[in-house]
Amino acid sequence: MDRSEKQQQQLSLAKSSRHRCSNEWIFRDVPSDITLEVSGSLFSLHKFPLVSRSGRIRKLVAEHRDSDISKVELLNLPGGAETFELAAKFCYGINFEITSTNVAQLCCVSDYLEMTEEFSKDNLGSRTEEYIESIVCKNLEMCVHVLQQCENLLPLADELKIVTRCIDAIASKACAEQIASSFSRLEYSSSGRLHMNRQTKCEGDWWIDDLSVLRTDLYQRVITAMKCRGVRPESIGASLVNYAQKELTKKYSQTTKADLISNGHEKLVVETIVSLLPVEKLAVPISFLFGILRSAVMLDCTIACRLDLERRIGSQLDIATLDDLLIPSFRHSGDTLFDVDTVHRILVNFSQQDDSEEDMEDASVFEEDGPHSPSQTALFKVAKLVDNYLAEIAPDANLKLNKFLVIADSLPAHARTIHDGLYRAIDIYLKAHQGLPEADRKKLSKLIDFQKLSQEAGAHAAQNERLPLQSIVQVLYFEQLRLRNSLCTSYGDEDPKPMHQSWRISSGALSAAMSPRDNYASLRRENRELKLELARLRMRLNDLEREHVCMKRDMAKSNSRKFMTSFSKKIGKLSFFGHGSSRGSSSPSKHSYRTDSKVIERTCASTE
Repeated sequence: MDRSEKQQQQLSLAKSSRHRCSNEWIFRDVPSDITLEVSGSLFSLHKFPLVSRSGRIRKLVAEHRDSDISKVELLNLPGGAETFELAAKFCYGINFEITSTNVAQLCCVSDYLEMTEEFSKDNLGSRTEEYIESIVCKNLEMCVHVLQQCENLLPLADELKIVTRCIDAIASKACAEQIASSFSRLEYSSSGRLHMNRQTKCEGDWWIDDLSVLRTDLYQRVITAMKCRGVRPESIGASLVNYAQKELTKKYSQTTKADLISNGHEKLVVETIVSLLPVEKLAVPISFLFGILRSAVMLDCTIACRLDLERRIGSQLDIATLDDLLIPSFRHSGDTLFDVDTVHRILVNFSQQDDSEEDMEDASVFEEDGPHSPSQTALFKVAKLVDNYLAEIAPDANLKLNKFLVIADSLPAHARTIHDGLYRAIDIYLKAHQGLPEADRKKLSKLIDFQKLSQEAGAHAAQNERLPLQSIVQVLYFEQLRLRNSLCTSYGDEDPKPMHQSWRISSGALSAAMSPRDNYASLRRENRELKLELARLRMRLNDLEREHVCMKRDMAKSNSRKFMTSFSKKIGKLSFFGHGSSRGSSSPSKHSYRTDSKVIERTCASTE
């Protein structure tokens, strides 16, 4: 008890000492004739110094002259008792320093107390205005400091245009610093041309850290003014990234997840940053866009905010990574681990953007139809990214088939040159969902173009029991086609078709509606045709060898004229393909062709 009493005595002494200190500047030899109450604090002052400077106090005293007013309460005085004390000191002629810390409060209190030139020359209002114009607006850091002080003085500070002047000064200074920094990076190249050195660090963006202390609404107004002034999009983007990191990281470390979702400040920060993002691509890193999108999903921001982020991400999805796409799902426990719907909308935005770019390229004067155009390259990158994403989400037991199909089918058919990644993702999904009906497994297998599988993937698919039987038959069919093309190439076909072209033509023969028995019969017919063609090639090779021996013998017996006559006759009898040529004079007889066909059939029968 003794210790607590001593603490209370010390506290009361401290209060009384502060009170005495605050009243030391008041004249003690003249008794006070008016008491002013400001925010619960009482000031015993004199009417004459106050009414000589303040029009508001003069009116109050004049209104209560008959009642001999002795106490006046000043309601809602900007800046509170501390600012009023400075204004009262000014009325008493006591000097004090105007700084960036108190100039905004003094400007507002001078307007509240009507301390203008109408009542006294060089009054408080003109003094503060002069300080703002000549000192504050010349310095960016002081403008930011004054804006901080204006946070508690709105809307009066806005009506007095303190906020507007500081914002305009900040934007002008940042733009001037940027121009000066750009000039400092100019240098001459080896050819004598003036160019910008991109490797030199831009020193005109030092203001980025200073702006991060502002409240969100004032920060938004500053960035908007900078955009209008023409500040570089990269600088705007760097400022947004810095502000988001400081503001959101601070809140995340101070609150739990449940409190964070219910807190509206983070939601306001995210929506404000999204509205301030530059329209130019690559102004901010795509990883930052994905981070803001995660926050927007978690905080349940407006639909317009999330759609804007998804559109921006879709326009540069080709530089994203797998970790970027793995957006956690913040819904009920029965939902998927990752937000598949958001990724699907991003892919739709990418496809629409890709189509629009192709339309613009087709309409341009200088067309670029090559497969290595930027949009096509981006399409290949995104296809690989989507396949990896599907493989990552496939083991999720809660992932529905329709969502998997929508993601896999979100890109056009020409986006994938190789279907190994898609096959791998589908195989993982089938392994994780073993109870899938046969119809659903057929839906998955239809996504795969088996003629685009590599040799290793095709060998794996041919032995994959999780695939439907029809898909396995297709794999075996394309393996047969690959073998056929290899044989045709090795025996020197004069006009060999590319392997992928032959597959494209033959793939039409295999209908997805055919039964496994019909597919097997088709494969047997194809095998028989291959054997017939091989036997025909062997017979033609034997004919060529015999004719070669005969020509050598004739060359030895006859002169050159007789040799040419004999050579032309023998060439006329020779047929490489068993069909008539474009001219009927050199075609073999039907009887010889039927004889060859019978011999080939007997050869194939013996091989079977």
